[in-house]
Amino acid sequence: MVACPALLIAAPASGQGKTTVVAALARLHTRQGRRVRVFKCGPDFLDPQIHAMASGAPCENIDFRMCGEADAQWRLARAAENADLILVEGVMGLHDGEPSAAALARRLGLPVLLVLDASAMAGSFGAVAWGLKHFREGEGGGAPITAVLANRVGSDYHAQLCRDTLPADIAWYGALPRDADAALPERHLGLLPAAEIADLAQRIERMADALARTPAAALPPAVEFAVAPAPTLEPLLAGRTIAIARDAAFCFHYPANLECLEALGARLAYFSPLADAQLPACDAVWLPGGYPELHGPALAANTTLAAALRAHVEAGKPLLAECGGMMACFDSLGTVNGGTHAMFGLLPGTTQMQTRLAGLGQLRAELPEGVLQGHTFHYSCSDSSMEPLARAECTTGRPGEAVYRLQRLTASYMHFYFPSNPAATAALFAA
Repeated sequence: MVACPALLIAAPASGQGKTTVVAALARLHTRQGRRVRVFKCGPDFLDPQIHAMASGAPCENIDFRMCGEADAQWRLARAAENADLILVEGVMGLHDGEPSAAALARRLGLPVLLVLDASAMAGSFGAVAWGLKHFREGEGGGAPITAVLANRVGSDYHAQLCRDTLPADIAWYGALPRDADAALPERHLGLLPAAEIADLAQRIERMADALARTPAAALPPAVEFAVAPAPTLEPLLAGRTIAIARDAAFCFHYPANLECLEALGARLAYFSPLADAQLPACDAVWLPGGYPELHGPALAANTTLAAALRAHVEAGKPLLAECGGMMACFDSLGTVNGGTHAMFGLLPGTTQMQTRLAGLGQLRAELPEGVLQGHTFHYSCSDSSMEPLARAECTTGRPGEAVYRLQRLTASYMHFYFPSNPAATAALFAA
């Protein structure tokens, strides 16, 4: 066993401020010289970017359906061996999803710090906290809530009213004031990417200063994690270079995916479809998700890179395109205000942005290379004359996203979690 102070930070719902609190806690302890490792529950790309900046270390994902329980356990144990504090941010509300953040906390032995937006309540504060802790407790449910932090209080008196309602089994971790200058900006897929928030560091420092004056600033008790060995991977991609798109248009990379490729023996070379005219010398290409819809003119203008990608595919070399990466591979991309931008033209078809969510959920894809887990989340619809190679299934059993293949180009709205099947991942990028 290995022990390390740890907390899972959750809330009754999205929008309560838990991401800001986690980032501020990470920064508060990091600037005190502690090594902080942050994890995010669920298949999220945006919150982890914030936490990586706040803590100075990659933020990994925990999700039993997409990643698997064993994956989560060994990553937490690995972090505990070297960290002074582990913070895990929940997903949506505490009891939302399957498994929920409450279930993850129970199974991983993590105490829960509840972040509760108190801006529209006072006397009900303790009732909400008590109800979330004991919900379905007799059915094997409940949540190990040990403390609560009141967010967005209007005054010291408001905070005291909230504190006075708490039951004896939930500790008071303090209160944070309403502060628009510390809030994190959002758009259609959630928070803005960290690189696009010019004053992100100042916002996090401002909230860290506020947390420093609360009981939440103290280190939580240590949690014991069972030491679990990392999976041993064969070097199936030894000697191969994978070119990975990484810029404002293609910014959705799980740290675990990059680590998995390197563990398989691959050399990673990064390029920017927005700025680079050519691909780096490579054996395979990965176009991950992101925001091609926000950079249509720049992508349309980069005809030399489009030609290099076409030559790569025509040479029979592997290319994996996920979500925004797939959108960029079609002929054109339509915007919500009626504009159209030419894309790379690697696949026949078009993509149209819309204002409503078009795809959401965890997926399982059975490909010729093997079964891969992942998820989908997008606000666009694509139309192609191609017949799908396969169709990923939702965890509920409903049909999910199409997976297209042209020569060695594999494209889908699905974001793949490579450690769910490293051998299948290697086959996607192999010669």
